[in-house]
Amino acid sequence: MSDASVLRVESLTKSFESGGEVLTVIDDVSFVVDEGETCSVVGPSGSGKTTLLGLCAGLDRPSNGHITLCGIDLTPLDEDERAEVRNQYVGFVFQTFRLLPTLTALENVMVPAELRGTADARERASDLLDEVGLGDRLDHYPTQLSGGEQQRVAMARAFINEPRILFADEPTGNLDAETAERVEDVLFRLNETANTTLVLVTHDLELAHRTERILKLRGGQVVGEEQPTRETTQAVSS
Repeated sequence: MSDASVLRVESLTKSFESGGEVLTVIDDVSFVVDEGETCSVVGPSGSGKTTLLGLCAGLDRPSNGHITLCGIDLTPLDEDERAEVRNQYVGFVFQTFRLLPTLTALENVMVPAELRGTADARERASDLLDEVGLGDRLDHYPTQLSGGEQQRVAMARAFINEPRILFADEPTGNLDAETAERVEDVLFRLNETANTTLVLVTHDLELAHRTERILKLRGGQVVGEEQPTRETTQAVSS
């Protein structure tokens, strides 16, 4: 496996007990994501996409297997130790934005940096909101922003601590097609500028095809992989 890997997943399994039966949601999954790579996970509803993302980010523990995130084996870590790894290396973007309603856009973006004790959190948050086109919305509360604007605030928040890896769970799932495209452009521009590794879960195949790799999940197993960016490049050059 590559020494440049930011995320290494080995023989990962996650099972739950339900009604006296064992339900396996993730079944012996292995893959590697390298530094700076963009990767999407697609599959039908119930295939285990969000569960897989949560395991990779250390939000939950697997039943079996190993996850190495930024060179750290998450398997033996307790919840607090996994939280520290996330705070140090990971950014998140969720479908539901998860902004704090009592904080302004600027304050929402500042939160992760303030938790880390970053001295210039306000300045960095302001710069990021400028970068996502919301420099004139710093003092607006989430209820005063559109869905697309809220997601752009969430993206600025995700990048403020300069994460090595960003996990995005259906980042455009709550947006109309036109707004989703604008938000996608912002996500990939921020990601390219920061050279952040990106792993996203999506049901949107057009969004998935903007990443370098697509992992296809079905029944909790990886049943295929595609490299659309490379294939498109080869098709143009041939």
